[in-house]
Amino acid sequence: MPEKQSSASIAFQTPRKNLHSLAVLAACATSALVLPWTAHVQAAEVNTARIVHADKTPGDWLTYGRTYSEQRFSPLKGINDKNAKDLGLAWYANLETNRGQEGTPLAIDGKLFVSTAWSIVKAYDGKTGALLWSYDPLVPRAKGVDGCCDFVNRGVAAWNGKIYIATFDGRLIALDEKTGKPVWSVLTVDPKAPMTLTQAPRVANGRVFLGVSGAEYHIRGYTSAYDAETGKLDWRFYTIPGDPSKPFENKAMEMAAKTWDGEWWKVGGGGSVWDAISYDPELNYVYFGTGNGLEWNHAVRSRGEGDNLFVSSIIALKADTGEYVWHYQVTPGEEWDYDAVQQLMQADLKIYGRTRKVLMQANKNGFFYVLDRKTGKLISANNFIPQTWAKGIDMRTGRPIENPEVRYDQTGKQVTILPGPLGGHSWQAMSYSPKTGFVYIPTQEIPWFYGPDKNYKTQVQGWNLATASGASPDQPVKGYLQAWDPVNQKEAWRVPHRGPWNGGTLATAGNLVFQGTAAGDINAYRADNGQQLWLFDTQSAVIAPPMTYAVDGVQYVAVLVGWGGAYPLMEGVNSNASGNLRNISRLMVFKVGGTAKLPPLPPESKFVLNPPPETASPETVAKGEALFDQFCAVCHGGGVVSGRVNPDLRASRFLKDDAWFDILLKGGLQNAGMASFAKVLNHDDAAAIRAYVIHRANVDKDTGNAAQ
Repeated sequence: MPEKQSSASIAFQTPRKNLHSLAVLAACATSALVLPWTAHVQAAEVNTARIVHADKTPGDWLTYGRTYSEQRFSPLKGINDKNAKDLGLAWYANLETNRGQEGTPLAIDGKLFVSTAWSIVKAYDGKTGALLWSYDPLVPRAKGVDGCCDFVNRGVAAWNGKIYIATFDGRLIALDEKTGKPVWSVLTVDPKAPMTLTQAPRVANGRVFLGVSGAEYHIRGYTSAYDAETGKLDWRFYTIPGDPSKPFENKAMEMAAKTWDGEWWKVGGGGSVWDAISYDPELNYVYFGTGNGLEWNHAVRSRGEGDNLFVSSIIALKADTGEYVWHYQVTPGEEWDYDAVQQLMQADLKIYGRTRKVLMQANKNGFFYVLDRKTGKLISANNFIPQTWAKGIDMRTGRPIENPEVRYDQTGKQVTILPGPLGGHSWQAMSYSPKTGFVYIPTQEIPWFYGPDKNYKTQVQGWNLATASGASPDQPVKGYLQAWDPVNQKEAWRVPHRGPWNGGTLATAGNLVFQGTAAGDINAYRADNGQQLWLFDTQSAVIAPPMTYAVDGVQYVAVLVGWGGAYPLMEGVNSNASGNLRNISRLMVFKVGGTAKLPPLPPESKFVLNPPPETASPETVAKGEALFDQFCAVCHGGGVVSGRVNPDLRASRFLKDDAWFDILLKGGLQNAGMASFAKVLNHDDAAAIRAYVIHRANVDKDTGNAAQ
């Protein structure tokens, strides 16, 4: 049953007509190029037919990927390769959450609907930037401990006058499109489990499709469909089989159980559905990808046996019933965090003289896959980055041809491979242009080492990997925009960036590709050859994908700005090399002839290390290092070097007093997102972690390596 909303659990704001949250209003519309489309329909008419025929109202962006195909291609061409150089800022809005901003705004009948970190939703006038309403679901900040990769949200969905948000703490909430007031709310997760939601929901035929996050903790993954009008659960499909001594939910689970060994169900098995969902209106299928196995280490998870369905798989279900249709397992028995949740893009491609209805994915594991979306049969696959874990894909079986040394669960030895768990391509959305035939991938190369964690014990809080891993310190990292030819499975062109973890992409009929970067800018390139046409300094990193829309015949490009996510949280030293200097979250909107200006950056406080002297024994410091790596590094950075999203603990004022213990063990800063770790740490453990942080601070102070 839908849960009842109380005044303590929601906060919404509807400003007076003339009250704006903007720092800058739009420049005069007469300075922009006027385009010919003027069609408008009521927001209440957002439904399957309208999304299927989205090109009839090209000024809208109705769902996460603009259309059900998830191509992120817009037919708008008022901004094009001839006038992109004249783009300027039309308006911007400051956000109250300086965290990772990963969302894609929706544009419906001249309004923008945006989700930000902590699952806050805002509606703006797309032309002027006036704030129409804001809704804060008041996610408990202590819930942050259950999120692997920042308190992010990737977007909202729209249907029949409602805006849907999946909140970080597991609620699916329907908001009134006009006021932002809740219509209904349902809890989609076990409130006692370390589950979160970061995904943008999808809606079709009156059903809201949604997965779940948390496969590094102890969960059993699933995806679900909810009634769009009431929130009632319609169906649920688990991605991992449960206890085999009990009846299976369906034949698919019975089949999957035969690919497991041991007692995987006691920790859940993983397989979270934390990003990609794609609806096929022609076949009435819903496609989704699944995440890593739990634990990562195959020997611990399943005694080193079996493919472990449906870990790291692409699955098709009947959208009306949730009935299994087909699956393709991208990385059988995976143990490298090679999720298959990256964008699932539909297209009709002419391959070997035959038009094929395909599903495309640039997977974390470094291979680009083209599947028949009716049958799941592999059509082609090729590596889109240099990689060392597999020689290729066996086209007869569809399985990777693994290099034998990569199975650290079998060798018992540490191995460094490319790509690592952040992938050759992660959640940052790619786009496809039917005009060029290219897919535009935010590509990265981040080598990683893996090995068995010989001291592993399952924990009730924090990650459960059974794997010792981290970024390889001796190998370079790379990031670049890559145009990929999916028919011939080869690169067409690339544009190098300073480092990895750059923004998603947008392709348009104006022969343009837009992408923001971790260096703090947004760019426009020619879609056919990659020539840079425009750059704008955004003052902070861009990891979200841009989108485009039109109001009164004027085309705009919008993007969320804000640094965060897994890479800067875990790998401070490496992530800072991508160029990010500040973290200022905003929604920024551009148009041809835009003249608005960002305010100057405020002065940045100097980062100073002034730790107390070291007094702990080497044994205590070593114990603290192991505990820090297990429980703290995923948010505060390897080696205690922050990626500027969370505080750098080397400079913490709490190193000098016992407030440190109140924070770690009593939740003294839980309202700021730092939960208590009393479930897994005692006073001596907390003291050892502090000793290690003090040690690292003193070492870096003495060597002059204090920079963040």
